[in-house]
Amino acid sequence: MPSALNEYQSKLSYNKKRNIFIIGAKSIGQYGGYETFLDKLTEVHQNETSIQYYIVTKANGDGAMDETKLFGVSSIKKDEKGQVRTFRYHNANVIKLHVPQIGAAQAIEYDIKAFKWCLNYIKKHQINDAAIYVLACRIGPFFCSLVKKAHKLGTKVYVNPDGHEWKRAKWSGPIRKYWKESERLMVKHSDLLVCDSVNIEKYICSEYEKYQPKTTYISYGADITPSTLADDDPTFVRWLNEHGLKCNEYYMCCGRFVPENSFEIMIREFMMSKSTKDFAIITTKNDKLLNELENKLHWKNDKRIKFVGTVYNPELLKKIRENAYGNFHGHTVGGTNPSLLEALTSTDLNLLIEVGFNREVAEDSALYWNEKLHSLSRLIDNVDSMELSERRKYGIKAKMRIKEAFNWNFIGKEYLSLWQK
Repeated sequence: MPSALNEYQSKLSYNKKRNIFIIGAKSIGQYGGYETFLDKLTEVHQNETSIQYYIVTKANGDGAMDETKLFGVSSIKKDEKGQVRTFRYHNANVIKLHVPQIGAAQAIEYDIKAFKWCLNYIKKHQINDAAIYVLACRIGPFFCSLVKKAHKLGTKVYVNPDGHEWKRAKWSGPIRKYWKESERLMVKHSDLLVCDSVNIEKYICSEYEKYQPKTTYISYGADITPSTLADDDPTFVRWLNEHGLKCNEYYMCCGRFVPENSFEIMIREFMMSKSTKDFAIITTKNDKLLNELENKLHWKNDKRIKFVGTVYNPELLKKIRENAYGNFHGHTVGGTNPSLLEALTSTDLNLLIEVGFNREVAEDSALYWNEKLHSLSRLIDNVDSMELSERRKYGIKAKMRIKEAFNWNFIGKEYLSLWQK
């Protein structure tokens, strides 16, 4: 371990705070649900004196931690090669670990390495009431032995089971079998499962009833304040002009560019619709999927379809949402999705694919479509000329839903209560 990291650790003495170690998210503050969750959780707890967070992230590879994209980073420590190893962000000490680049297995390697880092730190500093919170179920075959080591140190192990990772289209059959078995073993051996969706909690309790899993429900949250940018802010206006868009004359979607987020269906159905508006797709880079969709749909022939890249400026993204005519949400795997919550706080008209997770969150504040041919295109044609007053009624309902059940202050209090038990 680099000398700079050793020096940094020696200065972080145990002071009777509840020490919470979180692993499983590659970074903080990017598009992924866990990354967003860590950003907001530490922000809402940044002045909380009874909690000390340690977040172990990836230093290299896909989605690695990039502290330059965060505002308010301090206490940066580097190794002898000049690479950042630790830093302070909100109420968290963030650690960056190098992981061998071994394809899909690197996620497993990262989780194991991060868990062992936590155990070593807890042992070295004689912390006797820590908790390790594992995000996602990737290390099932190794989990039992790791939990036993944690228990010997007086450490509890909590797991957030995420959504159904084993259903994701990007995985081959054997890998899907691994994820399912890994989920089973982590449910079996965890001290507590923290589910971010009521549907996920019901699934865990039903699927693994023989283990009598101990579960609790704590959702993700959303920021309900409007964007700090004005409608004529140069940053927003420039973004519109760069992509040939006009306020209230575009639909949008935002999320990772993966098959289970229904990009193929949304693009196909929008092309079939009679809408004169544009469809702005804010997403990550995936050339393979992009080329597959072009070969299937020939979307480049439809000038309304616009891939506009990523938007990591949160205030700009919020302003884009606020000025969209409508938002499509096609996520079919996972629990409470952050991008859906963010859309409900900012966009009046939300058109969601009909799955239990989405219905659970939005209830009657959104409209729904399914995977059948013409389902979404007909819905688009029906709402394309909806009166502003009608759209705003949906927007009011959506904001009330978020305010009542998904605001970050409420979620923060729920986690604080969990840590203090």
